[in-house]
Amino acid sequence: MKTTHLLYLHGFRSSPQSTKARLMAERMRREHPAVTWCCPQLPPSPAAAMTLIRELTADWPRESMAVIGSSLGGCYAARLATETGCARLVLINPAVHPSRDLAKYIGEQSHWHDPQQNFHFGPEHIDELRTIETGHLSHPERCLLIAAKGDEVLDWREMVARHPGARRRLVEGGDHALSDFESAHLGAVIAFLQPA
Repeated sequence: MKTTHLLYLHGFRSSPQSTKARLMAERMRREHPAVTWCCPQLPPSPAAAMTLIRELTADWPRESMAVIGSSLGGCYAARLATETGCARLVLINPAVHPSRDLAKYIGEQSHWHDPQQNFHFGPEHIDELRTIETGHLSHPERCLLIAAKGDEVLDWREMVARHPGARRRLVEGGDHALSDFESAHLGAVIAFLQPA
């Protein structure tokens, strides 16, 4: 079944202005205008982020909704997919141990796309992440995992180990931002979400 509702979840310190989010939004607007698109600015609190995500998708049809998550957004997306049994899940260099990896960022942080905008990331947020982190996906066959071996932030081997059974696109080299997303991966993501 083709996707009718699509949620994009950005990473830590990122925003809906991220390159991948903007590319996806433009492609969906141009080629799939009937699809409901949602890419919210996620709050620093993981618990608040999950509350927002659940509220935004509460009345979406589970059999035709899809979620894309990049980096920390991948952790949120995997949790939402586990809770909803959604039709499609795309994980782009997803964080699988964010409570461990983000512990070094406790304190004042700034947003990538608006460095003048600061937020506080506290120890309580690490505790919230622990409750959100998922084990293996209940329907890995519905997941497309894109993992760059050159990711300078997260370990691609942990991504693969956390999501056995998912369809995989392992990128030789690459980086955490997946800078070649438009030229090398965007088409494959669209095809996965909107099969011919």
